[in-house]
Amino acid sequence: MDGTEVDVTVDRIGAALTGIDRLAVAFSGGVDSSLLLDLTARALGRDRVLAVLGISPSLPEHERRAAHDVARHVGVPVVEVTTHEGDREAYRRNGPDRCFHCKDELFTRIGADVLAEYRVDAVAYGENADDARRPDRPGSRAATEHRVLRPLADLGLTKADVRRLAAACGLPSATKPAAPCLASRIPHFSDVTPAKLAQVEAAEAGLRRLGFTDLRVRHHDDVARIELLPEDLPRAVTAPMRDAVHAAVTAAGFRFAAVDIAGIQSGAFTLPLVQVSGV
Repeated sequence: MDGTEVDVTVDRIGAALTGIDRLAVAFSGGVDSSLLLDLTARALGRDRVLAVLGISPSLPEHERRAAHDVARHVGVPVVEVTTHEGDREAYRRNGPDRCFHCKDELFTRIGADVLAEYRVDAVAYGENADDARRPDRPGSRAATEHRVLRPLADLGLTKADVRRLAAACGLPSATKPAAPCLASRIPHFSDVTPAKLAQVEAAEAGLRRLGFTDLRVRHHDDVARIELLPEDLPRAVTAPMRDAVHAAVTAAGFRFAAVDIAGIQSGAFTLPLVQVSGV
């Protein structure tokens, strides 16, 4: 992918946003929302785009800092909005539609007050064409209900397209691993609580300090089920690293550390349920 293709994509984004003077991008710092932020800033002008970052216990602090770094690189200001999905019983109950309630809360907070204060005409978010085809993305329904735009998906850009474009744009998040919110680490129908989210965040931070860059710590009460890249599995279970992994996890409040030999599994909790129930 070269600069010409970036320019073509910018033109297509600009055409899709015809009539919009100022745009708010629901921004997480992940590669999808980062690319959307960059492309819309190029298409509309950096002074006409705003990054809106939702802050709650489900967002790790290192992700918050990384998001600000990306927005600074793009040259677009960040507005933080505090979201209160934890106050919603349906979110805490943690059914397979949890993401709907989270996104509904976010898009509600990026509501009339924020739009009026920053003179924004529309809100967009970084759903890509692959996401649009997946059954485990109930947050998409919230976007539809709040009339949130999804330019990447509308242009048919897949995850592979997004990563190639992000690299061509020089975005620091181009190769960033997917980083779903901390609530995704808690099995469905087990309540989401601030204490559990804090445990997961602490355990994952400890493992990152040991050099593991792409990982999940799934919260099974006393047991932390650790998902790693397949190539990291031998190192994680071999002394002396094995002892360090155990210490990092138990320091976060878990009693037991279990390394899952299946490795990282996207949608591990949600996909089996939505494929059966059609949620």
